[in-house]
Amino acid sequence: MIEKNEIKDIMIEKVLNDEWDKYILPFKTILVEYRCAIMEIEAKFKVLDTQFNVSHDRNPIESIKSRLKSVDRIIKKLERYKHPMTMESIEENIWDIAGIRVICSFTDDIYFLEKNLLQQDDIRLIKRKDYIENPKPNGYRSLHLIVEIPVFLSNGKKWIKAEIQFRTIAMDFWASLEHKIRYNKEISEEYKEEINKELFECAWMCYQLDNKMQKIKNKSNIESL
Repeated sequence: MIEKNEIKDIMIEKVLNDEWDKYILPFKTILVEYRCAIMEIEAKFKVLDTQFNVSHDRNPIESIKSRLKSVDRIIKKLERYKHPMTMESIEENIWDIAGIRVICSFTDDIYFLEKNLLQQDDIRLIKRKDYIENPKPNGYRSLHLIVEIPVFLSNGKKWIKAEIQFRTIAMDFWASLEHKIRYNKEISEEYKEEINKELFECAWMCYQLDNKMQKIKNKSNIESL
């Protein structure tokens, strides 16, 4: 004879199993797919960096950073834009689950890497936003690409979307510190406008620095010929 407590335990286990099958396992599976997409894209950039080093004796990539959007942030984004809470909706509507940030030495390195990446026949360009030529109102500069890349899984090939951000060292320095300052809850309202103005001025200084360093590099290349 089954006791009352045993029935309760069986019911709890059934609920947990249902949740696992319905929600947890699909989320874990889809995140693995996006993690694999990050690995594939990182490998492509490392190959380009190595090849450029051999032909030009320098590396266009200073560093590569990656991040995988958490389940919590995925759910919040679905809710914010009123998208259905399904795996199909996630794949269709959220394009930045897999994120790769490529930090370059010079501005022309960004466009060099973009060109060489997009000419590969297993990369599909979905969307492009050039915030270097057309910066955001706050001064933010970066090149954003949404791409699709095939990931070969145990059950076949699947195209996965990923967001790639290209920045120079100066752009990344500004963006990282701007984010920390802007979201500091201790800043009073009376100082926010002043701080935003100063941050914009810093962004302009970083832009000028990038341009100056690019000109110096171009000049040194000419003189070395």
